[in-house]
Amino acid sequence: MTTPFAPRQWSSRFAFLMAAIGSAVGLGNIWRFPYVAGENGGGAFILIYGLTMLAIALPILAAEILLGRMGHKSPINTMRQLVAENRAARLWTLIGWGGTIGAFVVLSYYAVIGGWALKYIEFAITGAFAGDDNAATLAHFEAFVADPWALIFWQTIFLGFTVFIVSVGVTSGIERAVVSLMPLLFLLIAGLAVYATTMPGFGEAMRFMFDIRLSEVTPATVLAAIGQGFFSVSIALGAMMTYGAYLDRSVSIGRSAVIIALADTAIAVVAGIAIFPLVFTYGLEPSAGPGLTFITLPIAFGTIGGGVLIGSVFFLLLSIAAITSAISLLEPVVAWVEEAVDMSRRKLAVIAGILVWILGFGTVLSFNHWSDFHPLAPLGILAGMTVFDVLDYVVLNIVMPTVGLLMSLFVGWVLTREKVEEALGVSGARWVGFWRFSLRFVAPLGVVSIFVANVLI
Repeated sequence: MTTPFAPRQWSSRFAFLMAAIGSAVGLGNIWRFPYVAGENGGGAFILIYGLTMLAIALPILAAEILLGRMGHKSPINTMRQLVAENRAARLWTLIGWGGTIGAFVVLSYYAVIGGWALKYIEFAITGAFAGDDNAATLAHFEAFVADPWALIFWQTIFLGFTVFIVSVGVTSGIERAVVSLMPLLFLLIAGLAVYATTMPGFGEAMRFMFDIRLSEVTPATVLAAIGQGFFSVSIALGAMMTYGAYLDRSVSIGRSAVIIALADTAIAVVAGIAIFPLVFTYGLEPSAGPGLTFITLPIAFGTIGGGVLIGSVFFLLLSIAAITSAISLLEPVVAWVEEAVDMSRRKLAVIAGILVWILGFGTVLSFNHWSDFHPLAPLGILAGMTVFDVLDYVVLNIVMPTVGLLMSLFVGWVLTREKVEEALGVSGARWVGFWRFSLRFVAPLGVVSIFVANVLI
């Protein structure tokens, strides 16, 4: 058992990077980034994305890791400590509370979607997609999500993996898992990308993703790039702050943040190289979101030679990405309770997992029995949204931007440059000045633009 506030630490910088990259790389990298890039100017979008990542998401990512290392505790207790030390307003503790509660809520529906990925490994292995057209793959998907017991079963399996990994501990559980799973993820996605180069639709897919089409760039393109960068690197959900709390002071936070952001982007780009040649070769619709993964791609897997193997590898890859992200969402919750309650980590992880599992029933039922239930419609807000839609909307459009904004302002304005440099282990570095300028002015404007675009427009 871990005593309250006892230090937990990564055994190496490599372990931290694998955990952080695993947290950042999730389902959205695989199914969303390539499509958003292709629909918003291809290479032009990727260039804008890189610039906005550098100016907005990357500074906040480094700030979150820094806060974690300064506190060496869960996000909630880290912010309590830093607020007290800096005699700041208690409002700033919302950074810890918002991130932790947000992680808990996101995991409740993320585990359901993760369960889909596990189920689709079974579909792929058994050749269930053989000869399917769009109507058939849609029927597979609709029949699956219409059965709440099937969804609960696979949600339970997914959460079981997640809880087990977290329950074992930071070094014995999370570290061992990510150090094994992330290299496997890199290998699988690289293998699929190499295979994709042999497909007839490879050239068309690359033009869709990478041709610089400035005529398609609009203000909405810039907002899409800002939003993609912000949500892609796993900031504002307590995960990076928690992982930063386990980071040795000798590790460069700035360099690590750059590596995490580059790896996250590279995996998203390579995922597009792996997926879209299939889409264009078979004349499929490159639709965004889960439909691409669970409805469109299975058509190709059921037609292509070796589709059983290719499909199985793809959904294994998707499952790994989901699990490494899920453990980073559960860890902040378990770490906080572990610091406050005299109980073993294993029991706490199981209890937290059960609570997440129960909350996830709202998402499960949103796809079947509660599909016509719109909880906030009587209030005249978010009309037409299911329980799942409401949870997703509130966390992504309100909680995360708010936490990200507060985090940027806290590090940029409340912490003095001297304290920041001491925590970073640097003195007088020019890049610190640029970073703090971004946290004070550029990043807040970017986060506010996300809020305005997603909520008020």
